[in-house]
Amino acid sequence: MALAGLAALAATAVFTAPAGATSFDQGITVRSYGHISEDGAVTVSGTYHCNTPSPRGKVQIAAAVVQGGTRLAFGGGEAECDGREHAWEATGSLRYTPDVHPGPAVAEARLNEIHFSGLMPRSIDTVAEDRRDIRLIAQS
Repeated sequence: MALAGLAALAATAVFTAPAGATSFDQGITVRSYGHISEDGAVTVSGTYHCNTPSPRGKVQIAAAVVQGGTRLAFGGGEAECDGREHAWEATGSLRYTPDVHPGPAVAEARLNEIHFSGLMPRSIDTVAEDRRDIRLIAQS
């Protein structure tokens, strides 16, 4: 009997989410292609869905393109977390990473929930991510 009570207590401790915890119904995808503009900008896009973050948190989109030994990381703005699917797009400059060029690459996208303590970030949790092979296409 005592063992059953202890097991129930342990299960409650493991499966009860703390107040303000992130919901598990989050997702993000990356399209199979991206663009490189003539002025030296890389753009990747896709879709995401998320639920309202904790009261002291915000959800932001982060993206990156990896090609050869070069990694270009850039932000995609704040996510609108209402449970519906939304399109996202993120653009990064090739000013300091000129080795990225049209052709095969890997794209990464993440939904990051940022928890604040006052005005300063306290912690960042990745709540969804996607990584896939893409093709970068030159825009004229």
